[in-house]
Amino acid sequence: MNARRAGRRIFLRPAPGHRGGFWLRVRLGRALGEQRESGPLRARGSALGLLDVLQTLGVAGRDPQVRGVLVELEGGAGGWSQRQALRRALTGLRNAGKPVVAFGETLATGDLYVGSAASKLWIAPGGSVHLTGLRAEGVFLRGLLDHLDVEAEVIRAGTYKSAGETFTRSSMSPEQRAELERLVDDLFDDLVAALSEGRGMAPERVRELVDEGLFTAASARAAGLVDKALYPDEIDAGVREVAAAAVEKPVDAVAYHAWRVADSAWLPLLREPPHVAYVVARGMIRRGRGLRGIATETLRALLRRLREDDRVRGVVLRLDTPGGDGLASDLLWRELSLLAREKPLVVSMGDVTASGGYYLATAAASVLAEAGTLTGSIGVVGGKVNLEGLYERLGVRRDAVERGAKAGLFSETRGFTPVERSSLRAQVDSVYETFVARVAEGRRLAPEAVERVAQGRIWSGARAHALGLVDALGGPLEALAEAVQRAGLGAADRVLVDVHPRLPRFAGLRTWAGLTLVRWMRGEA
Repeated sequence: MNARRAGRRIFLRPAPGHRGGFWLRVRLGRALGEQRESGPLRARGSALGLLDVLQTLGVAGRDPQVRGVLVELEGGAGGWSQRQALRRALTGLRNAGKPVVAFGETLATGDLYVGSAASKLWIAPGGSVHLTGLRAEGVFLRGLLDHLDVEAEVIRAGTYKSAGETFTRSSMSPEQRAELERLVDDLFDDLVAALSEGRGMAPERVRELVDEGLFTAASARAAGLVDKALYPDEIDAGVREVAAAAVEKPVDAVAYHAWRVADSAWLPLLREPPHVAYVVARGMIRRGRGLRGIATETLRALLRRLREDDRVRGVVLRLDTPGGDGLASDLLWRELSLLAREKPLVVSMGDVTASGGYYLATAAASVLAEAGTLTGSIGVVGGKVNLEGLYERLGVRRDAVERGAKAGLFSETRGFTPVERSSLRAQVDSVYETFVARVAEGRRLAPEAVERVAQGRIWSGARAHALGLVDALGGPLEALAEAVQRAGLGAADRVLVDVHPRLPRFAGLRTWAGLTLVRWMRGEA
């Protein structure tokens, strides 16, 4: 029997010891990252990355041997966009006729959001529900800097570009507050809609419960937020009740992933199947090399290899970054543009793909975001910190000899002169104009239309889609499917998905050891 996950054919075979079917256990916790954890001795389900979990749930929905799924919510799984992808995957399981049970010892707002997609939602008797709503806040250092006699000099292109306000203000500007109000409204509306649909209550009632905020297990059950309160040792009996049949101990997601998802079955000896690369890029964009953040030389080298590899038919770039260095962003945009000329390039946005991150996305043939992704921030900010007052307070004197009218432009010992500020303003404006032009070209929009949504404004993925800044709403699996289609590959084609950057060698050993241990405990090895 064959089944497909995004971009890859999976060979399904009966799981040892479960000829009559089984339940699957998936653990979702704070450790859930974009890629699989590579630390030693990791055998828990949380060791799977987001893509692994989504693929596992997708295959389980098509696997006739999987009779149901138990989701253990261990607290704060991922950011909002990851939660949206997970909730969609659980909804897909229910639509496929698979019961889904979710359990958490204590449930926070994000846990409720994901768990509300389950057929049944359980909590520990001594646990609590923290449905406290959503909050977006910033840190403002103006008071501290004033106390230290430090002045931050910031130049920005974009009325709503608020990154520098951390150093220049003591509270939100009206522009920043308006942007965050709109973003939180979008996320809150999504939260209310999800709980309303999942828990079967009116939106008005959900909003009332959010205002109540804190619930014991008993009051949460009375309010309809959860279905049952039970201890972890009672979960198996509860699952048997839901299944209305005898159920063996559920199979852990790590073992199932190794059996059914990561197993590529036979490979033809004379023909290499086509590959689709899935590249994860997270953190601040910077120049240089290394694994910290998105380093230009490291990522450019990888992109060149993918461009020159004839086996790679398409690329998905999974972006989760607030931006960073402007020059680094432009260098990476160039490398992505060269790749996109030869192979389909699809961008999948994570929790945040803004500023320089959105700059990179404009090189792609197609851009996908979750409804809760924070994106946009088309603007530029630059400046420096003037430590002259602090030096005087500390009794530190610095002196210099200069040649050139602007030799001290970036010195922290004084502020900008009017001429220097004017020069820097011209540079910042030039970078901004280039940014707008990149967006206009990549998104096939008029510069005037881009300007209306630029100026540093931030958007939820849903609004960005309506404005034409992204092409569709979806997550990693939808992006892979888009890349496969754009590569001209059909449903019957066998495609291998390569995740980059590649895991250390011992990660595969860990999976093998964990799988062997599971089989040994069941007397199957």
